[in-house]
Amino acid sequence: MLDVTRLRVLAAVARHGSVTAAAKALNYAQPSVSHHLARLEAETGTQLVERAGRGVRLTDAGRLLAGRAEEILGRLDAAEHELAAHIGQREERIRVAGFPSALATVVPAAAARLRADRPGAELLLAEAEPQGAVRMLRAGRVDVALVFSYLQQGAGPLQGPEGGQRPGEDEEEGVRARPLLEEPVHLVTQAGAAPPPRAAGSPLAGYAEHRWIAGCERCRVHLLWQCELAGFVPQIAFTTDDVLVAQALAAAGLGVALLPDLALRAARHPGVRTEPLPGARRQVVALTYGEPPGPPAVEHLLDALADAAATARKQAP
Repeated sequence: MLDVTRLRVLAAVARHGSVTAAAKALNYAQPSVSHHLARLEAETGTQLVERAGRGVRLTDAGRLLAGRAEEILGRLDAAEHELAAHIGQREERIRVAGFPSALATVVPAAAARLRADRPGAELLLAEAEPQGAVRMLRAGRVDVALVFSYLQQGAGPLQGPEGGQRPGEDEEEGVRARPLLEEPVHLVTQAGAAPPPRAAGSPLAGYAEHRWIAGCERCRVHLLWQCELAGFVPQIAFTTDDVLVAQALAAAGLGVALLPDLALRAARHPGVRTEPLPGARRQVVALTYGEPPGPPAVEHLLDALADAAATARKQAP
C-alpha cells in the first residue's frame, strides 16, 4: 500500500516544481524529501522523478501518480473535516467552485436559504470556470462544482465557452451530476439599432457581415458553432471573457455577441437589446463526488441551489 506521507511529498514536488520548494512548503529538510521520493519509487517499482539540470522533474509515471495523489489527499482532508463536523468538533463546511454568472445569481439565493436553515454551516466560494472547477472537485478542494454545457436542439452537448463540462460525462469515475436549469442563449446587439433584414433560417444569418465579440480562443466554441449552423464564419473584432465588457462593446455599436441568460441576470447593460436564439440552450449542473448521499450540509445546499434555479427560470432577465 502506498504511504500517504510520501504521496504528500510527491504532490508537493509536482505543485511547487522542485525538491527545495517542496521541502520549504512542507517544513521538511531537503534530504527528507529526497528520501521520501526514493522510498516511494521503491514502493511503486518505477522512476517518478528524473534529473533536469540542477533540479528534478517528474516522469510521466510521476505526473500520473502526483495527479492521483492530489485527489487522495483532498479526499482525506474532506473526510477528516466531515467526521469532525459529524461528531461536533467543527462547524459544517461547504466549499463551492463555480463560474461567475452562477456565483452572482443562483448561489446567493441558495446561500441565503442555507444560512436560514443551517446557521452553523460555513460556505466558502471560489470562482472557477468549468474545467478548473472539476479539477478542484476531483482534488478534494471543493465539495460542489457548478459547471455548464451548451446544447443545440437536435444535437448533443457541446463543450462550450470557458471549457464547459458535459453534464454526466464523469459519473462513471465517481462524479455525480445534478441538473439545475436550462437557460436560453441570447443574441446581444445595440439597443435602438435597426436590425438587419431577416434571412431564412437562423436569425444570426443577418449578422454575417457584422463584427463579433467573442471569448478567448478556448472560449468561443459555441459562438463558432452557432455561426457555422447559420452558414458563415464570424468576423471576430474583439476578444473578452468579461460579459460586462462584451455588453458595453455591443451597446456602443462596435459588435454583436452571444450571452447566456444568467450572464444577463447578473448584470445587464441598459444600452443593449437581447433576443433569445431559437434552439440554443445552456445547461447548468452541480457536480459532487462520491456515492450518495453526501454530507447533510452539501445535500441541503444542492436542494437550495435547485430551488434557486427553479425561481430563476420563472423570472425574465
